[in-house]
Amino acid sequence: MKKTTTRMLAEGGVSIGLALALSYLKIPVASLGGSIDFVMVPLIVFAYRWGLWQGLLAGLAFGTLKFFIAGGAAVNWQSMLLDYSVAYAFVGFAGLLRKKKGLLPVSALIGCAARYLVHFVSGITIYRMYAENEVDVLGSMVATPNAILYSVVYNAVYMLPNTIIAIAVCALLLKPVEMLDRF
Repeated sequence: MKKTTTRMLAEGGVSIGLALALSYLKIPVASLGGSIDFVMVPLIVFAYRWGLWQGLLAGLAFGTLKFFIAGGAAVNWQSMLLDYSVAYAFVGFAGLLRKKKGLLPVSALIGCAARYLVHFVSGITIYRMYAENEVDVLGSMVATPNAILYSVVYNAVYMLPNTIIAIAVCALLLKPVEMLDRF
C-alpha cells in the first residue's frame, strides 16, 4: 500500500508540474482570457491512471497554482475559484473511466466536457455583464445577445480546440500509458 501511495503522489506531483510548465506554452484566443494549450493532458492521464478523487485533487491543486503562479486573471474571487480551481478540478472527472482499457481518449472527452461546464456556469453567472457585448472569435466580432449564448460561444472558442488536442494526444499516449501499470 505504501509503495502505491508514494507512486501516486509522485505521479501527481509530476503531472501538476508538467501541466504548470505547459501552461506557459499557449496561444491566447479569447479577449477576456482563454487559450489553446496542452495543460489538461497530464491531468487527464493522471486521473485515468489513479481515479476520480485523485484526479479531482490534482486538478484543484493545478488550477489554484496556475492562478497564482502562471499569471491567472479574474474579475473577483468567485471567478478565480470557478475558472481556475474548480474548472481544473473537474478535469479529474476523466478518472471516472479509471484504467478501462482503450478509453483514455474518452476519458479526455469527459474531463474536457466537465471543465467546459464549469466555464459555462461561470460565464452565465459571473461574466454575464459582458453578454451585451460582442465576443472576439479569432479576430472576428460575434454578437452575443444573451448570457447563455455569450457563455457558449466564448468558452467554445478555446475549449473546443483544447478538447480536440487533448483527445488526439491521449489517443497517441494510449499504449504508453497503459504500459505504465507493468512497472
